[in-house]
Amino acid sequence: MSFAFALFRAPDAPTFLRRVLAFDAVTSGAMGLALIVGAGTLGPLLNLPVPLLRGVGLSFIPFVALVAYAAARSPASRALGFTVAALNAVWVVLSFAVLLTGSVAPNGLGTVFVAAQAVFVGILAELQVIGARRLAS
Repeated sequence: MSFAFALFRAPDAPTFLRRVLAFDAVTSGAMGLALIVGAGTLGPLLNLPVPLLRGVGLSFIPFVALVAYAAARSPASRALGFTVAALNAVWVVLSFAVLLTGSVAPNGLGTVFVAAQAVFVGILAELQVIGARRLAS
């Protein structure tokens, strides 16, 4: 049993993938809610535009719905696992692109915030790929 399987205490690939997807849905939902409700506070704190933060939070709504649906499916869907992982990978690339292109100018805390959430999402994407690969084709 790998470390990742032990982390989510999953006896098999379908359970592992569903747990990782459920964790993604919960954490994405919490982040989306925090960005929608707290954009006015977070914007100045991170030196990021409030409309950008609120818009990003709102964009989480359909994503969370998709991920929650994927997590609730039994049996787990390999295609949905890869789809969510791909969407997460795009999120990681876009997060770092925002920092590297200078389209926004966050302060140090804002830079750490954007980079840390991108790394977290990248880890989730990798776990989703591991789970989806272990499912039978």
